[in-house]
Amino acid sequence: MSETTGASYAAAGVDIEAGDRAVELMKEWVKKTQRPEVAGLGGLGGFAGLFDASALKRYERPLLASATDGVGTKVDLARKMGVYDTIGHDLVGMVVDDLVVCGAEPLFMTDYICVGKVHPERVAAIVKGIAEGCVLAGCALVGGETAEHPGLLGPDDFDVAGAGTGVVEADRLLGPDRIRKGDAVIAMASSGLHSNGYSLVRHVFFDRAGWSLDRQVEEFGRTLGEELLEPTRIYSLDCLALTRTTEVHGFSHVTGGGLANNLARVIPDELHATVDRSTWTPGAVFDLVGKAGQVEQLELEKTLNMGVGMIAIVPAESVDAALTTLADRGIDSWVAGEITERGAHTSGAELVGGYAR
Repeated sequence: MSETTGASYAAAGVDIEAGDRAVELMKEWVKKTQRPEVAGLGGLGGFAGLFDASALKRYERPLLASATDGVGTKVDLARKMGVYDTIGHDLVGMVVDDLVVCGAEPLFMTDYICVGKVHPERVAAIVKGIAEGCVLAGCALVGGETAEHPGLLGPDDFDVAGAGTGVVEADRLLGPDRIRKGDAVIAMASSGLHSNGYSLVRHVFFDRAGWSLDRQVEEFGRTLGEELLEPTRIYSLDCLALTRTTEVHGFSHVTGGGLANNLARVIPDELHATVDRSTWTPGAVFDLVGKAGQVEQLELEKTLNMGVGMIAIVPAESVDAALTTLADRGIDSWVAGEITERGAHTSGAELVGGYAR
């Protein structure tokens, strides 16, 4: 009679001890994100992250804002390059900069990391990047989840997602109702592709052009992989600084869908935003995506940020103060357009003219 071994979680491909090791490795990075509202409240490893809501008593009417996002197929490039400590910056940027569009200060985030197999050091490196992003955004990382999915994902496959919560005083809530005719559209430079359009970018460079990640690209001054993994710029503290130093009527986070479509989301029905392409030169990566893939300009513009990661809409008299504040914070910014009345044949926002060369 043959002896059989019973099934176990480990035999099914889930390594609990590796998961525990990953938690230990990430603790030091999560601790760096602590705000006063979370200090001493449980810490990493509990079933729920805690935030002391008594801090909201200083608000007359606090409105909580919530956002969730991922980083799309950019994770595939991180996996192929074996670079795991920058993708978290992308995740934080995609979440907190959605929150700040309504004027909300990001308070805390949670993350979700799904892997085919837990490699503790790799998971810790991902969380390190998330924690560093949270520090740049001024928010706490209060918890998260690492899920191991053997059989659904390959041993080296992973994905990340996150959710964030912020707060804004009700009478300081930003939105379409604040935007006025004559307002200026201020563009803030992106750090590159950020985390959108990578399905197109990967198709162009790898499938059509046949380039490799380690290809040296003269226009980038580095390899293709290094350019494509450039972390998303995080604007939340810069935007909040603007709201403290000058009057701001609105923000628009330029993500999937491109500049015009995202800007149109914050423009009231009776108004129109015109953005002049001649006010900036998109980075080399945008030009190369177009040339290598024979991608038409309008297709690029509805997919990629074209060098603008965030928009601020301010009264004309606030332009100088806004540009000074952003320059002092190291953000390249410029007046890119204006708000006018909407005509019979105009949409919420459009790009006009040709890019500066």
